[in-house]
Amino acid sequence: MTAPWYATREDIMHALDVQTTARNRRQIDAALEAASRAVEGLCHRQFYPSVDTKYFDWPTSQYRPSWRLWLDDSTLISLTSVTSGGVAIDLADVLLEPNRSGPPYTRLELNIGTSAAWGGGSTYQRDITITGLWGYRNDETTLGALTAAVPTSTATTVTVDGPTSAAVGVGSVLRLDSERLLVTERRQTSTGQTGTLTASKGDTTLTVADGTAFAVDEVLLLDAERVRVDDIAGNTLVVERAYDGTVLAAHAAATIYAPRTLTVTRGALGTTATAHSGGATVYVWQPPGLIRQLVKAEAIWALLQERAGWFRKSSTAGNSSAEVSRSALDALRDQAYTEHGRKARHRGI
Repeated sequence: MTAPWYATREDIMHALDVQTTARNRRQIDAALEAASRAVEGLCHRQFYPSVDTKYFDWPTSQYRPSWRLWLDDSTLISLTSVTSGGVAIDLADVLLEPNRSGPPYTRLELNIGTSAAWGGGSTYQRDITITGLWGYRNDETTLGALTAAVPTSTATTVTVDGPTSAAVGVGSVLRLDSERLLVTERRQTSTGQTGTLTASKGDTTLTVADGTAFAVDEVLLLDAERVRVDDIAGNTLVVERAYDGTVLAAHAAATIYAPRTLTVTRGALGTTATAHSGGATVYVWQPPGLIRQLVKAEAIWALLQERAGWFRKSSTAGNSSAEVSRSALDALRDQAYTEHGRKARHRGI
């Protein structure tokens, strides 16, 4: 994985209710990669946040105001530094626009009430250097805290406390301090709690010591049986038994595991890998909701087509399920482009 996905492997597995296998994981991962890049192509933009330095020709007054720099497909979330002709420009003299709706910011304007100006180098080519956080928006939610320190910049696993497995999956973007990480796999870790269940499909109440340590949609492991949390009432979890193709069994004070140990790619998206102390807050980046839905739909459509040997008709006579689903996908594409697509004729959103 070289770039984030806008939906996770777990999103697709839950939607299709498929059993976890190595083969399924490979197929889903390939579909998510293709869908994420296709949606970027449809909308003509990158949505995830990335720290980078980019270079621009300084604008001339022949075609545009000399104080306005269009960023085109390189939209900004926040600005770190700007130089022109090798000379730093005070950020107080730089206006990020459109100021009423950004980010994303589609252009920079120099405050014409100051002495700031583009140019000064030996040529107009790549005269302007901009460092900042590029992308669409940096919408983050708190995932939890590290249960132990990440002692080195090369460690590739992190464990997060609390009910995190329903909020993060393979493909998610995490942030620890100023470092971003890509989640590439998950594995089970003990929650520190135990539970007892009988070998009955109707026994769906799992009593735990602390119900706040779990979340709806988490998939837990007791012995060799997986259960999905459908509801929580105090310290009682209402669960779906024998989930994900596992076998129904009895459990007596069995340790409850959850997939909260994450395998990650360090120093992702232009950041630098560093050590992090135990208890550090872990944040997860949230893609726009409509983009996430479209990527899920694109990936699911591709998987269903692959299962059918790519002979599933996109349109048939009558009101077939294939016709309805394709029509819904096209409508979702149109909606995503209307809401989030970059319109070239406006050079902006």
